[in-house]
Order: sequence, then C-alpha cells, then structure tokens
Amino acid sequence: MIDAGINPNIDRIALRLKTIPESPGVYQHLDADGKVIYVGKARNLQRRVSSYFTHYEDKSPKIKMLVRSVCDIRVTVVATEIDALLLENSLIKRYQPRYNSMLKDDKTYPYLCITDEPYPRLLYTRRKTLKGQYFGPYPNGRILRELQDIIRQLFQYRTCDRTVGSGQWVVGSTRGQTLPTTNYPLPTVRPCMKHQIGLCGAPCAGLQSQADYQATIENIRRILKGDFGDLLDDLKRQMYAAAADLRFEEAEVLKRKLHLLEEYQSRSTVVDTKVADVDVISILGDDQSATGTTAYAWVNYMRCKHGAIIYSISNEVKKQLDESDAELLATIIPTLHEQSHSTAREIILPFAVPDLPDGYLQQNTNPRGDRRKLLELSLRNVESFRKQCLHQKALLSGEHASESGERLLARLQKALALPSLPMEIECFDNSNIQGAYPVAGMVRFSGGKPNRKEYRKFNIKTVEGPDDYASMAEVIGRRYSKLEQLPDLLLVDGGEGQMEMARRVLRDELHCPLPIAGLAKNDNHRTDRLLAYDADYHIRTVQIKPTDPLFHLLERIQDEVHRFAITFHKDKRSKGTFRTSLTDIDGIGEKTAHDLLLRFGSVKQVQLQTLADLTDAIGPAKARLVYDALHGEHD
Repeated sequence: MIDAGINPNIDRIALRLKTIPESPGVYQHLDADGKVIYVGKARNLQRRVSSYFTHYEDKSPKIKMLVRSVCDIRVTVVATEIDALLLENSLIKRYQPRYNSMLKDDKTYPYLCITDEPYPRLLYTRRKTLKGQYFGPYPNGRILRELQDIIRQLFQYRTCDRTVGSGQWVVGSTRGQTLPTTNYPLPTVRPCMKHQIGLCGAPCAGLQSQADYQATIENIRRILKGDFGDLLDDLKRQMYAAAADLRFEEAEVLKRKLHLLEEYQSRSTVVDTKVADVDVISILGDDQSATGTTAYAWVNYMRCKHGAIIYSISNEVKKQLDESDAELLATIIPTLHEQSHSTAREIILPFAVPDLPDGYLQQNTNPRGDRRKLLELSLRNVESFRKQCLHQKALLSGEHASESGERLLARLQKALALPSLPMEIECFDNSNIQGAYPVAGMVRFSGGKPNRKEYRKFNIKTVEGPDDYASMAEVIGRRYSKLEQLPDLLLVDGGEGQMEMARRVLRDELHCPLPIAGLAKNDNHRTDRLLAYDADYHIRTVQIKPTDPLFHLLERIQDEVHRFAITFHKDKRSKGTFRTSLTDIDGIGEKTAHDLLLRFGSVKQVQLQTLADLTDAIGPAKARLVYDALHGEHD
C-alpha cells in the first residue's frame, strides 16, 4: 500500500477499500473537488480497485498521476461484465473523465433487430432506421458476433431480402437501410446456398411454413430477452425423446445446442430497449437502536435509457425525526430527479410513496419483466452500499477504531506471545529472475510505521541459481551475526519453509533469541494467515481475520518489503545491462563506457563512430580497444 507521501488521503482510501465488494461492476475515482477523473470496469471490484494503490513503483506514469490525485472512490455493482461495459461507456460519456481520454468517443453501440415482416430477419444495425424490435445495446462487436454465432448454431433463419419489383431473392444486407415494401407470401424460387449448408429453412422456396418459421423467430426473441427457461426445457425434452428413439446423432446436436444456450445464459443479461426512459430507486432503512443512536437509511438511484443504465449513485441518509422509508423517498426523489437532469416520467419503486404530488411521476411499484430486473439490480446495489457503510463504521468505532500503532502492537504481542512489545519489526524479501541479479531487501517498522533510515539492501554473494531458501539464510546470517541491537520481531514473507530456514540460522548457527513470525499465502497467491512458533517450535496459525486492522498492518509491512526488494532488483538489472554492453571489452571500465554512452547516446551509435571520433572522446589507446572490439567481425 502506498503511503501519505504519495497520496495524503491514503488513510481514508484504505478504509474505503476494505468495504468494496468482490463483485462485477464499475468504479469511479474522484479528486478533491468531487470531480470524476477516471471510470473503469472490473470483474472483481475489490481486487481491481485495490491494485491501484499497491506496487506503486511498477505503475506507468499515467497511473501514478492518477493515484496521486484520487481523493475518494465510488462503485456501482452490476449483474454481469457486459452490464459493466455498458455502464462504463455511459459514465465516460457523461463525465468526460480526464484520465479516460482514449475512451472518449461518440460511436453508437450496435443493436440486433428482429424485423417487422411475415418472415422476420435478425439484422445488425447501429441506427434505429429499421421497423422491428431492437435488442441491445451491445458493448462491442465481439460480443455481438459471439451472440449471433450462438443463435446461428441454434436456429435456421433467413438473411436475404428481395429486390423491389424483381420477384427474386438475393443474399444481402439492409444494414442502416429502410426495408422495401413487399407482397407476401414469398414467391417460390430455388433455394440458395445457405439452405444447402443448413443455415436457412428456405421459406422462400416453400420448404418451411410460416408458422414453423415464426416459432423459430420467437425462440430467438426469447434468447435476446434473456428468457431461457421454456427454451431450455423444450431442448431437454427433445434431446431425451431423440435418445429414447435411438436417434443419437440428433440427440447429440440438441445436447450441443443446450450447452451453448446454458453457457450464454450464465454470463449475459440484456435489457429490452423498449425500456426507453425510467428512473429506479430503492431504499433500505435501519431502525433506531435502544441507545438512541441516530438511525440511517441507504438509497440507490439509477437512470435507464433505451435499455442501458446511464447513471447510478448510492447515498446514506441520516434520519432526523425517525421518518419512515416512504417519507424519506418523498423528500429524496425530487432532489435526485433534479440533480441527475432526468427526463423520465416513470419511476420504479419497491413500494408506493403517497406523499409525491399527483402527476409528478408515474409510480411503478409492481414491475414485471425487464423493469423488475432493474429494480432487483438497484436493490443489490443498495444492499452492497449498506454493507460497505456499516463495515466502515465498524472499523471506525470500538475495537476496530483507527487504532494507534502501539495498541496494534500490543495486540500483536499478545497474539504471538512475545516477551516484549514488538516496537521494532524487520522483514526480508528476495528478488531475482531465474537466479539472475539476485538481491534481497530488508525494511524496518518502528512503532508500526516505516523507518526508512534503517532499510537495508543485500547483494546475494554465495548462492548460485534461484534458491530463495539459501538466499534467505545468507542475508539473515549477514544481518544478525554482528548486529548488537536486535529488533523485537522478525517477520518472514514466504510461509513455513522460509520460517524454518530463518529459525535454523538464528537458533542453530547464531544462537540468537529473536522471535519469528511468518505470512503465508493461499492457492490464489493472496496473503491470508499469520504463522508463529509455539513453545515446542511447532508452527501454528494465529487466529487473526484478514479484515482485522492488525492483519492490514502486517500486510503493509509485506507490501513495503516486496516493493523495496523489487526496486533494488530493477536498479541492479538496469546497471547490469549497461555494464555488459561495453564493459565486457578488456581494458574498458564503467566510467569509460558511461562517457561513451553519454556522448553518443547508445552502443549502436558508438559502433557507427570512426576511430577518430572515438579518439576525441576517450583517447587513442581506449578508442582502439573499443573500435577493434565493436568491428572485429569486419576485420
């Protein structure tokens, strides 16, 4: 985790990060003025947002600038990654965030349209110029093509249109065009290639009845609306019937279609574009406690236009007079409606609000279909926001208050059964790439805060190859063999193996009584438990929850030593790359190589120089050595 030197608001941000859910959604970074400066989407909001504030040195210059400017974070939970993509696009267009410059575009997202014809078609379009039913918008062409491919594998439908007056059918597209006026039923013609390869039932040739074709289109409509239940049941019945009649090839085809449909259903929700312009609001109240503590309510407000969520915000409301939820909404709704510049005349609510003026908004308290989905999504957001607020209050009160470093260390002393308060904690970490440029870093925390004057760097001297255990043994031995004033605790990053290596060096070789604890990771490579030795030198797990502030202190130490070691390794690797370019030449040292690179810019440019140019730069003797070494293959 970064420190206050990078972002003075990090303590408040760190508290906020602990309450963000592990759900798909959209996050917004806000600056000190409350202005949205970045909008992003995430499959896991907790993991993605937290990643901005760790390993700062590895970030790009743009991300570093963003991280330094963030003052607050706002998140919106959605049902799927597709919904996150759509909401992200809407918010970027609304706020024009400074750091989303590459995403500021005016393109219209594509739709799928089932045309209004006796034999409808399924067409791709970006403009609503066709007469029919629209589905979308879809966040990008890849998702739309994937959906079309699934539908094409499941059903046969036509994609051709008739040229006006010709009586013929040709393969083509009406993308962005108005459909021609035609007379039906379709004329009987020879089926085209798409019928021969199984993509169309050829209703134009009279090989498929209109009723059968309309049943196919209705199934496609169900998929696009997200109504999978009846269709899945129908496919299962057909599959079992085919298997019972020993039509195994047909059953296998139905099984494949069933699998495709189930896979798509698990990750796709699309709101019908007929939901043109509505507001959605939900509320969760909190009863006043017996102690008289002021009660709160939490509200989520969303705007939806043409099937896409374009605005979402959650707020906490402090009750002043123990108002009911309906009374609160009567006050809140006009404010939110005005602040969001909403043009909606319909509002979806979990219950009626009788105090709203008649004719102000049409209240829909019993929504169905897509409107019901929107209310359920709003309820999910307000519940998530409520949990975040309560969690944050818990962290700020009682035992979970912003504890002083000494109080946290007292708890750590008790948890590890240490002989004294661990005011001084040291932690080590190794860094190398397959054994190359092996280094280690050590950080010291004094009173729960980093003491950078006591940080130490170690070049690994005795270990060949990528051996973390041997590297750990070397640096611990070098650190504590002559150190007069020992720290109160050695914190080992690496689990039981690294702890055992540290114990052997300290106890068996140095006879040093320094207490040892370790941080271990789970299968997802996330730190999840604290380890310590019992009286018999058996490793035990210390019962500290990962959400505990004490655990966060240990994680901060771990992140800091990792950052310090990685930075040292990068510096050494960079210098090593420099040295191998020119200092491999016998008689040429680092200073001469540095002078050449400073004057000519690169090794390639050095190689292009004449002997006279090199002589002017470093003298005749060294110039001859460099020139011969770099041009030896041409001699």
